[in-house]
Amino acid sequence: MKKVAIIGAGSWGTALALVLADNEHDVRIWARRSEQVEEINTKHTNNKYLPNIELPENVVATNDLEETVKDIDTILLVTPTKGIREVLGQLKEIFTEPVTLVHASKGIEPDTLFRVSEIIEDEIPETLRKAVVVLSGPSHAEEVSLRQPTTVTVSSKNIKVAEEIQDLFINPNFRVYTNPDIVGVELGGSLKNIIALGAGLSDGLGYGDNAKAALLTRGLAEIARLGTFMGAKPLTFAGLSGIGDLVVTCTSVHSRNWRAGNLLGKGNSLEEVLENMGMVVEGVRTTKAAYQLAQKEGVEMPITNELYQVLFDSKSPKEAVDSLMRRSRTHESEDLSSLVSDRYTLYEN
Repeated sequence: MKKVAIIGAGSWGTALALVLADNEHDVRIWARRSEQVEEINTKHTNNKYLPNIELPENVVATNDLEETVKDIDTILLVTPTKGIREVLGQLKEIFTEPVTLVHASKGIEPDTLFRVSEIIEDEIPETLRKAVVVLSGPSHAEEVSLRQPTTVTVSSKNIKVAEEIQDLFINPNFRVYTNPDIVGVELGGSLKNIIALGAGLSDGLGYGDNAKAALLTRGLAEIARLGTFMGAKPLTFAGLSGIGDLVVTCTSVHSRNWRAGNLLGKGNSLEEVLENMGMVVEGVRTTKAAYQLAQKEGVEMPITNELYQVLFDSKSPKEAVDSLMRRSRTHESEDLSSLVSDRYTLYEN
């Protein structure tokens, strides 16, 4: 039994708290709102984010950040990427000993173009962190909280710590793999949100299965193209944080990004969509960051480019689809080369 702190009491943070509690760990979960803390501690529910789910008594909430991490050496960050720097800035003033920082957030920071692990390394001095670990994969909080079979992967530059986190979470309902490619795991989990926006948009426009299949396939090629350029291993995108996360996020009504894209496709403005959702849609911010990254590095990302124009330049969804369909012809085998790079031999070894 271990003590684990979770920073973020949304649906995903709460679902992961449930996994850890099932494994008989003591879980402290930090929430900003005092009424949410009281609900978790007295009613053992978090109905705004996970309706009709009962939390075990070994999940305790607090809105005191210092109390949350006191005497704890494993901290799980499950906050929207937009708020991670603020939280880390507070945490580094509290830490007195090195801690293991695990994050389960999926996004890229605009302007800096940092992945979440890079934001953590940028904010938390090396003397105060044992290791940085990412947890990612196809995992809707709603299904995890119902203890339905789920598989994820964890990655870190320190394989020993990754295996420790694997042991921390793994149970008969929640299977955890390890993957040494932290760049690929983070980029796969982040960039798939862009494609999920596109999948929802396609459905909102009334297009069928052919269009969605094309979008997922070409989207995977686009993710792999940028990912391998950034140093990721090609085979990572054939795994849980690649194809796995892409499929689940692009095809499920649980997906916030799919739902947001669907509303866009039906004619709603971005402002109306975000107000209607009431929760963070990571794909919007990640689209901006990926667009900036592709422009900076000269990597071709046509789907990302069109979605950026829909989100931020008032291009209509129908015009975006037409632009994609009318692109210059190319050879699929050449365009998918980033998925079958000879660098896979390095990964296998």
